Amino acid sequence: MQHKQIHRPSSLLSNSYKFIHATVSRWLPTHKWIRRIAIGGIVLVLLLMTSMYGIAQWYIASNKNTPFTQGVSFIPDYASSLGLDPHQTLQAILGELGVKHLRLVSYWSDIEPQPGQFNFQELDYEFAQSNEANAKVSLSLGLRQPRWPECHMPNWAQNEPASVWQPQLENFVTTVVNRYKHNPALSDYQLENEYFLRQFGFYGACQNFDRTRLVSEYNLVKSLDPTHQIMLARSNNALGWAINAPTPDIYGISIYKRVWDKYYTHRYAEYPFPAWYYAFLAGVQKIINGRDTIIHEMQAEPWPPQDQNITQISLSEQNKSFSAVDFQNRIQFAKATGMRTVYYWGAEYWYYRLTVEHDPSVWQIAKQTFHRSE
Repeated sequence: MQHKQIHRPSSLLSNSYKFIHATVSRWLPTHKWIRRIAIGGIVLVLLLMTSMYGIAQWYIASNKNTPFTQGVSFIPDYASSLGLDPHQTLQAILGELGVKHLRLVSYWSDIEPQPGQFNFQELDYEFAQSNEANAKVSLSLGLRQPRWPECHMPNWAQNEPASVWQPQLENFVTTVVNRYKHNPALSDYQLENEYFLRQFGFYGACQNFDRTRLVSEYNLVKSLDPTHQIMLARSNNALGWAINAPTPDIYGISIYKRVWDKYYTHRYAEYPFPAWYYAFLAGVQKIINGRDTIIHEMQAEPWPPQDQNITQISLSEQNKSFSAVDFQNRIQFAKATGMRTVYYWGAEYWYYRLTVEHDPSVWQIAKQTFHRSE
């Protein structure tokens, strides 16, 4: 009788090591010590990647039974810059698309154009529309809020030192929170958008990165409204985690996939990070302090080249960084991260593409997506 050969686990590992060693050795230096260092480096990288992937898979599995919530950011100033009527745009997003989760902004420059003179007409309208559509609102607060120029400081405060404008800012934040904290549509706050992302400082936009100011604002909002959660957002791809104060209720991360590289290659560049990389970032953050992470910005609009506006580039150029196919892929990518809440970035553009470019392809993807999520 012929017996089958039994391969023990130790033998398999040994054979695998010999195979990897023999294969890798072809490209390694011949000097013994340099070879050992190189092999050690390769093993270390493999162990690191395995650990990262393991944490990512743990995070994804831990959230598998949590419903997947989808929303959009809406900024009336951006809709206007595209030549759209902001109210018609919002009505279409809430009505035709059926969006139930909005990320809204409270620009200091728009709401308090003169000291002590507040104009909440637009934001009141957005909350009223949200309530009518049974939609929930994540309200952005503070000086740094989504969309260029990021720091939306009124003209009358721009030449003042921080010792003067910071108390004025906190007075503004107090007014906003007190106005909406009892509104049925409010779900949570986002405080200061990507506060420590310094790149925007190169363009003269955001220059103040004082942690004590962020802590002061956080404590202020918590004291005014201890009921609603506060989200703090990090940048998208940096390998790091929030360990210093303040510790929010939830973290946010932005994910951009295809952008225009204006510094080096002057071409479109695709970020190479797989979905599990973001799951790893969220997983480590959860291990560190028990806080979960959401995608507060998922790129769902083009990134025009050479600092142009979307209205300045053709539809074919727009498709180079974002098309209907890209949109479908971004939705699947967001789901694959394991994070269970995502706000898509570019809903105003979808309506622009539908009504101005007369291309319904992206709008239809959005419509199908949000109708399925009901």
